[in-house]
Amino acid sequence: MNLALPKQISAYFEADRHRNPDAVAACFSEDAVVRDEHETHAGREAIRRWKAEASTRFTYTVEPFAIETEGPRTVVTSHLVGDFPGSPVDLKYFFVLEGERIAELDITT
Repeated sequence: MNLALPKQISAYFEADRHRNPDAVAACFSEDAVVRDEHETHAGREAIRRWKAEASTRFTYTVEPFAIETEGPRTVVTSHLVGDFPGSPVDLKYFFVLEGERIAELDITT
């Protein structure tokens, strides 16, 4: 399913699809925060390291299939399949956008 995602969010999923942690990090503001798997990654460099580690630790595909707005957050629900414990799983990505960048991302089940 093709969703009309905001360009910052579309760029994030595209960079993730290509396993490019530098391109993923470039989607975020300098002081952005990502919360995933009970860990917080603050700042663009920490986000790059988080994505680099996740991309080498597991093989996975992610397919966004729903989008909605919750106050200031854009919520994208995606189907994630891979060689990680609990696969497959549907995850919710809670994005807060600031201008041309992502300021916050919370990933939950």
